[in-house]
Amino acid sequence: MQFSQLGLDPRLLQALAENNYHETTPIQAAAIPEILQGQDVLAGAQTGTGKTAAFILPVLQRLLQQDENALAPVVGVRALVLVPTRELAQQVHKNAKKYAKHTELKAVQVYGGVRIDQQISTIKQGADILIATPGRLLDLIFKKAVDLRPLQTLIFDEADRMLDMGFADEIKNILRRLPAQRQSLLFSATLDNSIFNFSKNLLNKPKLIEVAARNATAEQVQQIVYNVDNERKRALTAYMIGSKNWQQVLIFTRTKQSADELAAELQKDGLSAQSFHADKTQYMRETALAEFKSGALRVLVATDVAARGIDISQLKYVINYELPYVAEDYIHRIGRTGRAGESGLAISLMDESENYLLEEIEALLDTKLNQQWYEGFEPDLNKEREPLQKNSKAAQKRRFKQRHKK
Repeated sequence: MQFSQLGLDPRLLQALAENNYHETTPIQAAAIPEILQGQDVLAGAQTGTGKTAAFILPVLQRLLQQDENALAPVVGVRALVLVPTRELAQQVHKNAKKYAKHTELKAVQVYGGVRIDQQISTIKQGADILIATPGRLLDLIFKKAVDLRPLQTLIFDEADRMLDMGFADEIKNILRRLPAQRQSLLFSATLDNSIFNFSKNLLNKPKLIEVAARNATAEQVQQIVYNVDNERKRALTAYMIGSKNWQQVLIFTRTKQSADELAAELQKDGLSAQSFHADKTQYMRETALAEFKSGALRVLVATDVAARGIDISQLKYVINYELPYVAEDYIHRIGRTGRAGESGLAISLMDESENYLLEEIEALLDTKLNQQWYEGFEPDLNKEREPLQKNSKAAQKRRFKQRHKK
């Protein structure tokens, strides 16, 4: 379907054409007409499928139509996009500004880690669409710095991640302060019982949209699992990047300490590498991400909580240095590659102690991932191993909530 067939405002179509966007993706074709009609939506879509445009474009369209029919300008936030991380807030904000380029509509982003007074000043200058992390939005609400009474549309982007990070209490607090009469949209890369339960009190007779098999990974992403001992993972990682001349590689670890240690070791191997996690300042994160996108930085070593919102259409290589404790995070990790129709390669390095984590991932995907050895880095089959201590989702959520509230 062409965007021109959706009845969008000419100013939005002009912005799309300038970015060479003419044909909708499946999630856009399915969601935009429903949202334009005022329908609540529960949508499951893989990362990299164009879901941001699937909700931003119809929201912009409805605001433009309201402004044309209004007798006086509407003051205050009319659309709120809640996101789990700063990086995702920046990504959504960038797209919203791009699509609204030829209109008078203003999009503002707010998140923790930067001075709140600057964000308050920006909001006072006008914010039709507010993109916010839950913690910082509550800060602004408590300071009476944001007026949500005119709110018409509430969007949850990466809803599954917000629940994993333990934002349920913050979200309930925010919902109590929003108008009861509103359109609500929930977008998630994974749809499971927690998402459906969460949506019951949020959405009103929603349209369920799934454009791929539930919890599926992108078809164009090749997935490989290499069995390798923990102490040889770093050497194998450096060898693959160097011998294959990979120039842009995103690596995932489970902890911030692991990310820092691996980045430092890869630097010793002669690779330009930086770690990327929530303990880094906003400036350090933005600088590392900009250098990675430009190609000045060859390797970015990230934790799951920080990596949501990393959107690099040409990224071809993702390495799971450690398998995630939460199986759904595997989908989000490898979803950083194979975006916008491009092909990608996702490699997982698995020590035998992590086998139960792979089993959980395979159960979620409903498929078996082929395990193999990398020549020269075969695991020591005679080695005594300590099993990796299992880590429940509940424990993960508690830690996320404590450490990454904003």
